[in-house]
Amino acid sequence: MRVLAVEDDDRIARDVVAALEGAGFRVERVADGETAWFTGDTEDFDLVVLDLGLPRMDGLSVLKRWRASGRNMPVLVLTARGSWQERVEGIEAGADDYLPKPFRMEELLARARALVRRAGGLGAAVQEFGELVVNLNRMSVTRSGAPVNLTALEWRALAYLLVNRARVVSPSELLDHLYGDDAREANALEAVIARLRRKLGNGVVGTRRGFGYFFEGTSG
Repeated sequence: MRVLAVEDDDRIARDVVAALEGAGFRVERVADGETAWFTGDTEDFDLVVLDLGLPRMDGLSVLKRWRASGRNMPVLVLTARGSWQERVEGIEAGADDYLPKPFRMEELLARARALVRRAGGLGAAVQEFGELVVNLNRMSVTRSGAPVNLTALEWRALAYLLVNRARVVSPSELLDHLYGDDAREANALEAVIARLRRKLGNGVVGTRRGFGYFFEGTSG
């Protein structure tokens, strides 16, 4: 999952990025409102963590511009003030959740995971598909009760396909969410998919020839 972290405080930003990356997200951080608006308006993210007190353009203005241009990614708003009036204004501007500072990283991660699941139509963190059980919070997979050891890339690919299971994901989109600006050839992605299929068995990751990959939701 790809996250845009918008925070001008370097210390807080380092902690947020480290926590999100440790939870399996791929994070891009920006420190001002104008850069945040442009980045979120021109690139695709599965989640935005948005501070309100930003230089060059405040967070609420950034959020309003995104929503006005049809950008519908989940947005978790951070604020040092946290008054109820500000929370109402943020929600009305299009925020999906609100977290006042100071906060614990465990709560940030719980809210981030919940927003990503909700955007993908998943209510629970634990998803079962026949003999396959995927725990999105623990980043773990079991098959017939036995743990499946996935690399970070394999996990991110599986989680992205699962959250987007209602559609076929193109190779270029999946490459972007796995590697970002680090360019990779299509055969690198094919290798990740091949390893997933060996570890998870048939019927989990499907291919729509000429279009991309999809989560089949069966295990055999």
